[in-house]
Amino acid sequence: MKKIIVALIFLVLPALSLASGGEGYPLQKAPIDPHNKASLQNGAKLFVNYCMGCHSLEHQRYNRMARDIGLTEEQVKDNLVFTGAKVGDLMKNAMPKAEAKRWFGVVPPDLTLIARSRGVDYLYTYLQTFYLDPTRPFGVNNAAFPNAGMPHVLWELQGMQKPIYEVHKDRDGHESKVLKDFELVQPGSMSPPEFKEAMVDLVNFLSYAGEPIQLERQRIGVWVVLFLVLATVVFYLLKKEYWKDVH
Repeated sequence: MKKIIVALIFLVLPALSLASGGEGYPLQKAPIDPHNKASLQNGAKLFVNYCMGCHSLEHQRYNRMARDIGLTEEQVKDNLVFTGAKVGDLMKNAMPKAEAKRWFGVVPPDLTLIARSRGVDYLYTYLQTFYLDPTRPFGVNNAAFPNAGMPHVLWELQGMQKPIYEVHKDRDGHESKVLKDFELVQPGSMSPPEFKEAMVDLVNFLSYAGEPIQLERQRIGVWVVLFLVLATVVFYLLKKEYWKDVH
């Protein structure tokens, strides 16, 4: 019994770690809707314009994306392919990995499965919580991922914000600063509500990219559950019929 309890604790700990955010910063709920194709299309546009310069979706094809999010292949070719790739190619970027490591200190990761590995709430919070920090190489830090090596590529949309701290004292009188909120000091091209909605779309798209079949899986899953319920009734009646003479 003790071994089972220990195993359950180790299973739950990673989830608790993700739920808490970086340095205890609370995660915001991402109100994504995988059925909203307009949101997915806008998320795809944001990804190829602002993220794909460094990050790729190496397990996603342009034409599969087009079909799933309600675009034609011509629309994708004209508006979402900037690398000279064919519409049937994987969504890879052209950045050499050796150069990327030299520029950023690490190769920017592929983002195909980022929503599944980190969670949509984490991504939603991460994208909104870049703040000015002159001690960092790119002049910004992040509340959800402290000391992130990524520049704030969306600053033209969001603008720049500075952190607002609260000072807490422990029982021994030691003070510590806790990041609580942000103040916009340089407006971007979007208002804060518009930027928040744009990040919903971007996270919605990344969630789709991590599991393009999720809506089909859910649709089939309903029928599988109904079949299992019906099969259980049939098997129970069959068992009663087989065992009626024994009992």
